[in-house]
Parts: sequence; C-alpha cells; structure tokens
Amino acid sequence: MASTLITGIGLLSTQADGGDLRDAAVVMDGGSIAWVGAAAAAPDADEWIDVQGRTVIPGFVDSHAHLMFAGERSAEFAARMSGQSYSAGGIQSTVTATRAASDEDLRTNVARLTNELVRSGSTTFEIKSGYGLTTNDEERSLRIAREFTPETTYLGAHVVAPEFTDDPAGYVDLVTGDMLRACAPHSRWVDVFCDRGAFDADQVRAILGAGISAGLAPRVHANQLQHGPGVQVAVEMGAASADHCTHLDDADITALADSDTVATLLPGAEFSTRSPYPDARRLLDAGVTVALATDCNPGSSFTTSMPFCIAIAVRDMKMTPAEALTAATVGGAAALRRSDIGTITVGAAADLLVLDAPDPIHLAYRPGVDLVHQVWRRGALVRKAAP
Repeated sequence: MASTLITGIGLLSTQADGGDLRDAAVVMDGGSIAWVGAAAAAPDADEWIDVQGRTVIPGFVDSHAHLMFAGERSAEFAARMSGQSYSAGGIQSTVTATRAASDEDLRTNVARLTNELVRSGSTTFEIKSGYGLTTNDEERSLRIAREFTPETTYLGAHVVAPEFTDDPAGYVDLVTGDMLRACAPHSRWVDVFCDRGAFDADQVRAILGAGISAGLAPRVHANQLQHGPGVQVAVEMGAASADHCTHLDDADITALADSDTVATLLPGAEFSTRSPYPDARRLLDAGVTVALATDCNPGSSFTTSMPFCIAIAVRDMKMTPAEALTAATVGGAAALRRSDIGTITVGAAADLLVLDAPDPIHLAYRPGVDLVHQVWRRGALVRKAAP
C-alpha cells in the first residue's frame, strides 16, 4: 500500500495527548498512522491530498450495534409515537423474520447497514447476534457477522426464546451449553440483556461466567428500562462495558467510576422510544469513562448515524461537543478494549474522517447535515463526497 500524505488540514482533532492541531498534516502508510504534525514539516509520501482547510477527526467507533436481523418494525415505532410504551419483549417479531431469512438475505442486510455506518463515519463497529435464539440461527448470525467485523458479540441471551417461555432455566442451560459451544468460535464477546422482561442477576452471572470460560469477554445490557442489578453485575464480572445506563443510582455510578467498565450510552434508543435520556453529565463528573454508540436495531434505534447520536448527546444528555466526540471515538475504543483505534497517533489504525466544517462542534451545531466529506479506513479512501 502506498503512503499517503493528507495536508491542508485546518483543524486536526487527534483525540490524544497531542490535542487539537491547526495547519496540520498526517501521513498514512500500510494501514496505520506513520506521522502527525505541522503541515510545513510534513515528510514526503507516495500520494498527496490537500483537504483545503477542512477538519480531520478519528473515525467513529460504534461499540454497540444489532445489525444481524431481517425485517423491520416501523408499525411498532408508529404505535410508540401514539403513546404505547416500549418493552424488552418486542423483539419477537424480528426473531420470527430472522429465523425465516436465508443466509444471503441476512448477509445482504448487514452489508447495507455496514455501508451506512461507514458512510456516516463509523470505521470500527460491533455486530451482535440475538435475533435467532436457536443454536443454528445464533451460530449462522455470528458466522456471517464475522465476515464484516472482528468485533462480534454472542447475544443468545437477548430475551428468552419463545419456545422456552415456560422454562427460562432451560433456555439459560441452552445459552450456556450447546448454543455457546456453537457460537464461541465466531465471537469475541458475550453479552446479556439484564432488565425487566429479559434476564435477572443470577442468570446474567451464569451466562457471562460460561462465556468467559469459553474464552469470550463480557459486556452487559444494563439498566435500560428501569433501575436494576445490571451495572453492578457488569462491574462484578469485569465487563468491558455496561450499555444503556439510563437508570442509575449513586452506587452504580460509584461502581463504574471505581472500575474500568465503560458506560456506553445509546441515545438513539431513548429518542426512538420517548424514554428519559441517560445523564451523561453525572457520569462524566464522577470520572466514569463514557462511550456513545448507535444501538442500531430494527425495534428501538434504527439509526446508523453516529453524528446524530452526538447531536442528541450534546442537546439532551448534558455533554459538551468535545466530550461527545471523545465518547464516540476514544470511549468506543475503550468499550472494545482497543488502543489502536479512536485516535490519530503514530501507530494507530489509519481511520480518519474529513469533515466539511471548520470545527468538530459542527457535528452537533448542524444536526442532520451530512458533514462527512471523506472516510479513510485502514488507510484506504472508502467514501468521498461529491464536491
């Protein structure tokens, strides 16, 4: 791969110790960042691109996305907008559609959604299973997901499968037994939905414990619908992230602050369900590491746009624009236990966004406007907007 010099950068937000640099340049080589500094001091490279004063930021890291599904649930969204409440059990219609879909149907839908993610600036993303809820359907979901990202998450414990409505203990046995053995080879992570209508604390401990024993790293859907034990169990089990974190008490925030578990906030879900937003300010002031992610799924957050989530976080979750950008880059990397993404530093992956704006604040200042001019992923130009 040829080396590439990106110069003419009006503002470079490194999201690292270098902070913000003006009149900057970056050299990419072999899929990694090879040099960062003042444009006047830039070394030679095989290719040279002038971005004409635009802003450059790291690619977004979307650490929570449910892209492996079939069908859609717009009627459910319309019902919620008419006053019906959201509950965890709504996924069953997606389970039915996903089970009926062919491998190629699922692959095509994931390709469409990942293309949307990348075009809106997410250069790293996670994909969860969780809409098959049989051994075969969870295994094929993760096998296909692995074609698109190494960040694959086994979420057989999304909700209890319909066949086990009267035997949740039997379903936990399946999730920790045959299903886990089939899915572990295609997974990096194990996740559990700990909330009303899903799984309780003891079930979460059993499922995460089995996943850890199978070589998977834990994460938890925690405290989305009501206050519960999810955050505490996530910290107890050493989870990389506790995701949603909508309903927290002081003990939850203290537990997160005293751990390396990231609080991943998913404002698209609150937007789509008309639920209270997480209080990001409270978490940040306590010293908790916060990530932003899309939670892209057909039922409660059907968006692939990290800029949209940044705008909501600033407007409704009491984050500053700078904090929201950090959460969407460095925070997401921390939630995936990655140090090679989310920053523009020598040795990091060459994942860059060129924004058609003078400052990253425009991501929140101009909500709904596509400001992504270029997307560079592992040193390759994967999107260039029309001039």
